[in-house]
Amino acid sequence: MILIKRTSPLTGKVNEMVLNTTKEALDEYYNGSDRLVQVIFPNLTVEQREFIITGYTSEDWDNIFPPEEN
Repeated sequence: MILIKRTSPLTGKVNEMVLNTTKEALDEYYNGSDRLVQVIFPNLTVEQREFIITGYTSEDWDNIFPPEEN
């Protein structure tokens, strides 16, 4: 388990997420691996991988793309 801190591009807020991954996997990704993020982090959810890639949280995406009203 590793604590990841990323700044949201939407809000500028620093968010934290504890992820079930390794320092080696994170280093591989952040050092420009040619492998897909899904391959490097197969056990993480789409939301967790998005947080690693962009810094966006699920709440950010909900604010960017709010649910449509009927």
